Amino acid sequence: MAESNFVDYVKIYCRSGKGGRGSTHFRREKYIPKGGPDGGDGGNGGSIYIRANRNYWTLLHLRFNRHIYAPSGESGSGALKTGTSGSDVIIEVPLGTSVYDANTGEFILDVTRHEEQKLLLKGGRGGKGNTFFKNATNQSPRFAQPGEPAAEREIILQLKTLADVGLVGLPNAGKSTLLSAITAAKPKIADYPFTTLVPNLGIVSYRDNRSFVMADIPGIIEGAAEGRGLGLRFLRHIERNSILLFMIPIDTEHIYKEYEVLLRELLKYNPGLGSKRRILAITKCDLADEELIEMIREEIPQDLLCVFISAVAQRGLTELKDLLWTELNREMPYDNTELVREAMLVETLHDDDALYNGVEFESELEDDEEDEELLDIEWDEDIRDTLGLND
Repeated sequence: MAESNFVDYVKIYCRSGKGGRGSTHFRREKYIPKGGPDGGDGGNGGSIYIRANRNYWTLLHLRFNRHIYAPSGESGSGALKTGTSGSDVIIEVPLGTSVYDANTGEFILDVTRHEEQKLLLKGGRGGKGNTFFKNATNQSPRFAQPGEPAAEREIILQLKTLADVGLVGLPNAGKSTLLSAITAAKPKIADYPFTTLVPNLGIVSYRDNRSFVMADIPGIIEGAAEGRGLGLRFLRHIERNSILLFMIPIDTEHIYKEYEVLLRELLKYNPGLGSKRRILAITKCDLADEELIEMIREEIPQDLLCVFISAVAQRGLTELKDLLWTELNREMPYDNTELVREAMLVETLHDDDALYNGVEFESELEDDEEDEELLDIEWDEDIRDTLGLND
């Protein structure tokens, strides 16, 4: 099987250039036996920058370039000649790339706009030559500064897909089928789980030449936050989506409970995802009649936006696009201070006993009895209270 060209995680070692040494030189010319100091300064070392480029969509170009060095500055010389400065190195990455320290996990920077450029490592300054230190009391200094040392760091580059709408669902929920039906994207579609192994992006055409971007990520299964299935590898791609479109087939036994299982996995991965706008799409509606659809519609809470679609039968797709466009242009009702508070909970994201506003999430299900306990009505109400859905 050919290896995928989609690379969204790369670890590289970076080192900026060191500064050139200052020159300790004295002018010696015919008829000028004591010309005095004329040592030049050393050149500055090259810096390393991260720049966003919309022409890249993965980190593949960095996969086999794991060591990036900026040139060092040259030493100064006599006749007040300054050494040549090292050229800067620019690492071009796709939009939505975040940079972390590989040893501590510390967030360093991210770039989300085309040609946005940020400094990663600053090059060392060149040392001063002995001319700089000449004064009335020391007219012949016999010393100069060494250049500043280079800065080095091992970093992790993570790509988080930028899209207006992110598709969330279990494997075989119809996400790829929907993407292929309303965009020009051609994702792989088959009747077995985890057909989609990498995120796919498509542009949805809307009325009056307007459009928005939709992202299809691999299916999420219960326990994904603990590493089951494809685990945490692709959950980060929904962090920068404006709307989360939950997709559940109409032949699912408990549709709303499956929705809450998916929501629980997202909250365990990142509690901040609870503030994103959510829409529930019931897929494969060509398998049901109107009576069954009305029965299911009554079971869905009124405060949850819901639409019934069938990508194969081209049913409900116009209504879905209208709803998505309306929500994308609706002012966010959430308070930014709440998002900042939730961001402080990052330390507990991968803790099996983590709490989200007092609601404990079980880390693992061992049998069917625990599964039923997880999905009972009392647990559902706690989640609704946590997310403010009962207000």
